[in-house]
Amino acid sequence: MSSSLGMLSGAISSLLTPQTETPPAWYQPAVDVNWQIQLQGPPNTGYPADLYILDLFDTPQAVINDLQASGRKVICYFSAGSFEDWRDDANRFLATDKGRRLGNWPGERWLDTRSANVRDIMADRIALAAERGCDGVDPDNVDGYSNRTGFALTYQSQLDYNRFLFDRAHAEGLAVSLKNDLGQVQELLPHVDFAVNESCHQWQECHLLTPFIEAGKPVLHIDYLYLDSGARAGHCEEMAALQFRSLTLPLALDDSFRFTCND
Repeated sequence: MSSSLGMLSGAISSLLTPQTETPPAWYQPAVDVNWQIQLQGPPNTGYPADLYILDLFDTPQAVINDLQASGRKVICYFSAGSFEDWRDDANRFLATDKGRRLGNWPGERWLDTRSANVRDIMADRIALAAERGCDGVDPDNVDGYSNRTGFALTYQSQLDYNRFLFDRAHAEGLAVSLKNDLGQVQELLPHVDFAVNESCHQWQECHLLTPFIEAGKPVLHIDYLYLDSGARAGHCEEMAALQFRSLTLPLALDDSFRFTCND
């Protein structure tokens, strides 16, 4: 067989051979993962959860180490779209980086996510998560373009910023979530490993998250409404039909109570 025919034969064989997708080099939570999120107060690690979302800065290193030693995963939370005046790196933000106040959250302001300085700080936060041994990150407030931030953020500038965050996380070997930002699910789904959503049921937007389930990626849903067990039963039926993993939690996410549809 001539060399050219051999090359052709090899190319045809390659096309006919089933291609297996290489798994990512970072943690990919299962669609039916049991989980917990707590962002304030001493972390309660006593739940039967495989995945914990905890604060990047405030969580003691021993908590991260102990959870992982018991076979559980730790996702480290930080705000990627807002300035928080109590954080260790707050002095790194420029006056021009800070915009309007963020809702009713004291000490928080929207950030200009187009700023090179902001991006440098967030890259360092992601590197800190890797240094602390986190299995992934949960960057919050990544939907500034749809809010009154004080900056001329656009749909495209938000996509660019979010992809920057997600690519940095993966470069550090970390899983990464899409937190809310339902208007950009289709564009960002290939860049993230799971969704964390607050109250899509309240705003009748949960259908926008079903592409995650179809892609084999979990939707970790937080409900702040259904404290009554009767009302919560109907909510859990809806979440089960969607295959979302839903928790009813306090707005402060301080573990003062926790109801789950799944454990």
